[in-house]
Amino acid sequence: MNPLIRRFTTDDYPAVVAVHNAVYPDYPDTEAETRFYDEHRDQKCHFERWVAERDDAVVAVGQFGQAAGWYHPQKFWMELAVHPDHQGRGVGSALYDHILAALRPLDPLVIRAGTREDKDHSVQFLANRGFHEDMRSWESRLDVAAFDPSPYAGVGESARAQGIEIKTLRELAADPNRDAKLYEQDWELEQDVPHPEPLTRIDVAFWEEHTLRNPNLLPDGYFVAVDGDAYVGVSTLWTSQGNDDLYTGLTGVKRTHRRRGIALALKLRAIAFARTLGRPAIRTWNDSNNRAMLSINERLGFVKQPAWIDYAKVFATDDDR
Repeated sequence: MNPLIRRFTTDDYPAVVAVHNAVYPDYPDTEAETRFYDEHRDQKCHFERWVAERDDAVVAVGQFGQAAGWYHPQKFWMELAVHPDHQGRGVGSALYDHILAALRPLDPLVIRAGTREDKDHSVQFLANRGFHEDMRSWESRLDVAAFDPSPYAGVGESARAQGIEIKTLRELAADPNRDAKLYEQDWELEQDVPHPEPLTRIDVAFWEEHTLRNPNLLPDGYFVAVDGDAYVGVSTLWTSQGNDDLYTGLTGVKRTHRRRGIALALKLRAIAFARTLGRPAIRTWNDSNNRAMLSINERLGFVKQPAWIDYAKVFATDDDR
């Protein structure tokens, strides 16, 4: 029996979160987090979501949209999640076909999707539908309680000897230009991070909503390397409402200040902060080609988890149109 596929409504939030958490129990979402990101999307980005039902119960969720950070009117991402109890029974196929039909009038150049490499069913599902692997990123985790800081005792002093101070977002509150400087720094650093598509600059209001007014922001876990009045590096930790782990956001140092141990000093401050909170783990993600940051994480004792794979289904290129 084919599932009933219908538009998502706000009454579906509990069921949507339940499906996601059943598929990815290691990455639990909450209804509040899902609502926040739904309510703070970039208005220029197209977004649609459906649910699939069997016996009046939501058993799958499908959605597609455009990314503010790599916006293109004909480039989209897609996500499918089918409850494990209903996988292999045609639900995902029906939902995928429904999404593809909704996308066709938008004349897509490319659709992107992702899954973890150990999700064999999802990997095969995408391969069977013409998606090819485009990028890989490693998730790594640090056991915070087991971390030994003693080998790095001089790192902070070395940074200070170079005139570098590491301050938190809260400590920088007196700087009237703080938010503008952080926004500019994030844009500069993001351009050196591998991305699946060319970056597009998000506007400052969107950045503020998703950064400074994000419910998972930790003002004392947002670390900035400061050289005089200039901000030259950053490493951020974010909380999650679904578990007690901390999640690393952007970590980077401006090109003018690289190879001076500043990134390591930032990471060490973040780990020390996590220890004061008694958090069990720090999670981070790095593109497989980002050897510099992978090396720092390996040196600190972060342990690689199964890779996340970014897939693309290409319909045409800009040159074809």
